[in-house]
Amino acid sequence: ARAFRWKRMLESGEYATIAELAEREGMAPSYITRVMRLTLLAPDIVEAILDGKQGPDVTLAQVLEPFPLGWAIQRRFFGRNG
Repeated sequence: ARAFRWKRMLESGEYATIAELAEREGMAPSYITRVMRLTLLAPDIVEAILDGKQGPDVTLAQVLEPFPLGWAIQRRFFGRNG
């Protein structure tokens, strides 16, 4: 949810840069960037996470690491059939 909120703030022009947003939020720009990558997850993966149905192998640490951008590949990467 935080990632999508930050994305909206940047897209709306409320903040011009990630650095500006990070300063306002009191966080490191690198952390903001890693969290915002979550907005690139396939919608069904996001929904599963929000519903608590993502499976025991999908952890916050795992989704904050680089992951494939293609949704079909993400589903295999995170162990979802799609």
